[in-house]
Amino acid sequence: MIVSADHLSQRYQGRLVLDDVSLTLKEGDFITIIGPNGAGKSTLLKSLMGLITPESGTVTRNPKARIGYIPQRMEINPSLPMSVERFITLNKTTPLSDDEGLGITPLLDKPIHSLSGGEWQRVLLARALQDQPDAIILDEPAQNLDLSGQVQFYKTLDRLHQTRGLAILMVSHDLHMVMASTRQVVCLYHHICCSGAPQAVARDPEFAHLFGQDMAAMMAVYQHDHDHDHHDHHHHHDHGHDHHHHGHAHREYEQ
Repeated sequence: MIVSADHLSQRYQGRLVLDDVSLTLKEGDFITIIGPNGAGKSTLLKSLMGLITPESGTVTRNPKARIGYIPQRMEINPSLPMSVERFITLNKTTPLSDDEGLGITPLLDKPIHSLSGGEWQRVLLARALQDQPDAIILDEPAQNLDLSGQVQFYKTLDRLHQTRGLAILMVSHDLHMVMASTRQVVCLYHHICCSGAPQAVARDPEFAHLFGQDMAAMMAVYQHDHDHDHHDHHHHHDHGHDHHHHGHAHREYEQ
């Protein structure tokens, strides 16, 4: 076990954003969390990283495990002159390691504010990998990339997972990419609605409830080409929250 959340609940401005959520990231896992805007995805990641303390429930981290983290947003003062190499090694105890095939070497002398979106994401990933972590947690890492950039980024994550055995936990809006590349999908809407292999989740009624029948039908045709054992964890409990607006959730999600 690398990090585990047990029965987390969290309110934000009086609203319950996490409702009894349990999730475990183990060695070698590749898990992607999906869900509509405001579902509590970023809150869950920040709780796992210890950045916020949940109202109830516990987070357990393996003290021997190193975890890299890429937040959804990282603001750096534009007036602060800093090279890519300086940024990657800032507050790190190890010298700059091999760039893991990320193509960082030509960028090392560049000011960080001159980078393109794709270059910035690769630099953030290089920084997260700097301490040779056992796992990385990423919050919508490809949100500002074009389609080609998204494809390359997911390929890079897949390569790191396969060649280094890196455990990956990621929040993503890119449903097509998720269905094509992820080993396990967790569908979150304040609580875990369903989880398992991508095709099993796409066929789950809760998925269609959140994202619409059209999206569910489209996702269900994706063929998953990784030879892994998948275990479906469907939650057959009574959903107490109000679903009246879910017919619009998938449209909000795609924005």
